[in-house]
Amino acid sequence: MLNQFSRTQLLFGEEGMEKLYRARVAVFGIGGVGGYTVEALARSGIGTLDLIDDDRVCLTNLNRQIIATRKTVGQYKVDVAEQRILEINPDAVVHTYKTFYTPQTAEQFDFTQYDYVVDAIDTVTGKLELVEQAQKAGVPIISSMGAGNKMDPTAFEVADIYETSVCPLARVMRRELKKRGIPHLKVVYSKEPAMTPLDDMSISCRAHCICPPGTARKCTQRRQVPGSNAFVPSVAGLIIAGEVVKDLCKAPAQIT
Repeated sequence: MLNQFSRTQLLFGEEGMEKLYRARVAVFGIGGVGGYTVEALARSGIGTLDLIDDDRVCLTNLNRQIIATRKTVGQYKVDVAEQRILEINPDAVVHTYKTFYTPQTAEQFDFTQYDYVVDAIDTVTGKLELVEQAQKAGVPIISSMGAGNKMDPTAFEVADIYETSVCPLARVMRRELKKRGIPHLKVVYSKEPAMTPLDDMSISCRAHCICPPGTARKCTQRRQVPGSNAFVPSVAGLIIAGEVVKDLCKAPAQIT
């Protein structure tokens, strides 16, 4: 029967689409990278999505985040993403968590219920905790490395963390994962050297933060606000989604 996923089924077949429908994917971080990952997963027919992010849409998100419009400024990102998913696929199941993922909040999540985990968060401590929890649960995970201050969307590669180079975030992750005895981690990263953003306080969030009252993390607390654009984080997010979909279609369908 013709449906919104018919063109995808021409590539993956009925069995592949069934695997995607039965899959539950958790996306941690619904920003420039994670937002596009969620969008592509929803349009690929993933049946259940867990969205984790405590942030609200900011005016400065409009340049790169697919969930950000003038209408959604001030709304929780997970709520906006949920609405988009259900407009694409009303049959999808969406779980939202307004949570800043850290080792202290990790106990809120049972990783054994996921078929795949996407790490699209910014903090090293959170990323390391995600990898450890996924490993303990035996769940595949893919992590996004640095996408800020970069201009070349064609420079992204998919690799094991221990095969990466140049990216400063990947370097830190390699060191810390090695300490923890974690032998592998699938990542999307770029060898493009990061640019140094202009220190223009007239347009800097550090001097003109417009985050809503009560926001846990404010731009005024950052040492440097990274530059960004519409075409680098989005590509990283779409690459991640592609890897998730392809991996799930290779795996045996989970009967729930």
